[in-house]
Amino acid sequence: MSGLIGLDWGTTSLRAYWLDAAGEIRETRARPWGIRHLPEGDFDAALTDIAEGWPQLPRLACGMVGSRQGWLEVPYMNLPADTAQLGSAVRSLRAKDGSDVHIIPGLRNPHGPDVMRGEETQLLGALALRPALIPDSTWILPGTHSKWARVRDGAVADFCTMMTGELFALLRQHSILCAGAGDAAVDPDAFARGVIAARDSGTAGAFSRLFSARALMLDGALAPDAVPEYLSGLLIGEELRSSLATNRFRQDAPLQLIGDAALCARYRLAASHFDFDLADPLLDAAAHGLWQIACDIGLVSTDSSTAPKETSSC
Repeated sequence: MSGLIGLDWGTTSLRAYWLDAAGEIRETRARPWGIRHLPEGDFDAALTDIAEGWPQLPRLACGMVGSRQGWLEVPYMNLPADTAQLGSAVRSLRAKDGSDVHIIPGLRNPHGPDVMRGEETQLLGALALRPALIPDSTWILPGTHSKWARVRDGAVADFCTMMTGELFALLRQHSILCAGAGDAAVDPDAFARGVIAARDSGTAGAFSRLFSARALMLDGALAPDAVPEYLSGLLIGEELRSSLATNRFRQDAPLQLIGDAALCARYRLAASHFDFDLADPLLDAAAHGLWQIACDIGLVSTDSSTAPKETSSC
């Protein structure tokens, strides 16, 4: 049987894909087993569990599993980098079940410096899904550490990291700003108020407005349970404001989104207050990127009797 087991293995979670001979996703599984929260038995046990019942197929992984704290450190590759260059730097280890696990390197931007692991595979998968964007496109990958990336001629040419998600988690859990706030409910008005405050913060930036969350609540202008939504809007708004202000990323065409649908919806709503468009997010981009790299390095071959979709072909 031809196909691939693709692993998107991050800091806090593990997602596995069973792809068939045409590169189509047969099944997806997820576990809360990032490299910092593994089950007893470590990486081998996590892999055995998440792939239980699946056929014995080549295995290719991306993400923090290739970091210094991961299963096998795979050195970063400097920009620019495309599918072939990433594939040339894949490294392998032998799991306890006797089969190999192949791991994709991350990318390093020497002009930052800045680094990414996993997002490079998502970007390449997204290009396979949207080949019209191969010549020149800008991408936003929201998350704990949001990435803004520029693709040129099919290679990742530039990127930067914004710690929007992690800053929100720290403020939500450990700051006086959210003292007294209960479980955050969806509050579009409070979110929009935060976005607009960031947009209008000028050269001072939204960090100069952070304490407004506390002041507005004390004044009675913001309900305690709405404070997290206001902060979310403020931080996402600041990510957009500061990134657009640099003129580093192309803005004359819709910016592309990759990531969780709910989080991407927040970014699209925030962008509407800046008068620019974000495209609908691409889902499962990592799976398609893993397939493209697996094809490029000869880890898999398509079944000639199966007619693959154009975006998933090798």
